[in-house]
Amino acid sequence: MRREETVDYNIKAAWHAIARMYNQQAHKYNATMSMGFCLLNIHSEDGTPATKIAPLMGLEARSLTRLLKTMEEKGLIAREPDPSDKRLVRIVLTKEGRERKEKARESVLRFNDSIRAIIPSEKLSVFFEVLQAINKTIEKNNIYEKVV
Repeated sequence: MRREETVDYNIKAAWHAIARMYNQQAHKYNATMSMGFCLLNIHSEDGTPATKIAPLMGLEARSLTRLLKTMEEKGLIAREPDPSDKRLVRIVLTKEGRERKEKARESVLRFNDSIRAIIPSEKLSVFFEVLQAINKTIEKNNIYEKVV
């Protein structure tokens, strides 16, 4: 079987193309796709506990720590003690962070609108079903351990 015929190759190739596209957009704002994705996962008004962001993004805590430090240095976020539990830290958006979050949201919506204009909704429904089935199969059957 050629690599172009494998499921993982096609998912990875599509994701890399999407990541390149988003990084090109983010570069216009002196940011990265990861920063935009992080901004989208922070509640605009209340902020989000730092411990909740990594799982939302599928990142390890160490990777998130570096990303948050960079975003703080760029003035996109601030760290504040949680009002109900002073041991916790909430990540809140600055004014600049809220503006950049809106730009990231617009980019995501534009991409989705472009795809939906080209690919019929029936095909997208099947695509989503297949991806959900792949995820469920991996989780349910521990396929990763069988592969490795």
